[in-house]
Amino acid sequence: MKCMLDQTLLSRQIENDGYATRESIVSQQEVDQLINSVEREQAGQAVERSGKIFAVRNLLDSPEIRKLAQSKSVLELARTILGSGAFPVRGILFDKIPEANWKVPWHQDVTIAVRDRTEVDGFAPWSTKAGVLHVQAPPSVLENMISIRLHLDACDESNGALQVIPGSHRSGRIPETDIPAAIAESKPQTCAVNRGGALLMRPLLLHASSASQSPAHRRVIHLDFAGRQLPAPLKWLSES
Repeated sequence: MKCMLDQTLLSRQIENDGYATRESIVSQQEVDQLINSVEREQAGQAVERSGKIFAVRNLLDSPEIRKLAQSKSVLELARTILGSGAFPVRGILFDKIPEANWKVPWHQDVTIAVRDRTEVDGFAPWSTKAGVLHVQAPPSVLENMISIRLHLDACDESNGALQVIPGSHRSGRIPETDIPAAIAESKPQTCAVNRGGALLMRPLLLHASSASQSPAHRRVIHLDFAGRQLPAPLKWLSES
């Protein structure tokens, strides 16, 4: 019964606010293993500055990260929001280090990773990141996605925790020129999360982060999940 109540509460939080935090999604031992895995394999395409890695794209190429995305504790979170058919479609590692420590302005996540370029109404413009095709998706796709950000380090206001505008995901795609006004009329919330915890958020939720005031790592494994396939012939990058 408690599990069902927790799932109902989580679903309601995401529907109303566009985000929710949950602690102890992965154990401390699992966090250590994930850090070792990322450092050892440098899965996907590592992005460096001054010889220091601050991002790794295509993270689902790592067997350990794909196993994490399909683990019961993580997949159940996604399926509580998207239904039993939810599946992982992208993984990225973010870190804030002194060599790459900048403020991320307010924005929505509107770009998805796909296998091939095929012109489909509503999907544009196109770009390439780390050798992978990306395209901006229409609200009908983004509204059926959830991002789960697993924290490998404790994260609060001192080291660039994400700030969000509750409920902003219900406004659909917001033109960039309208974002400043939306922020001015709202009260941002800071999403502090402990090591091993998770932040769940809708891609269309307005969010930003400040530069870290600490020289330590702020590592986050960002996993995107979808609840349905893309309109044919488009395919998610994660599809075979």
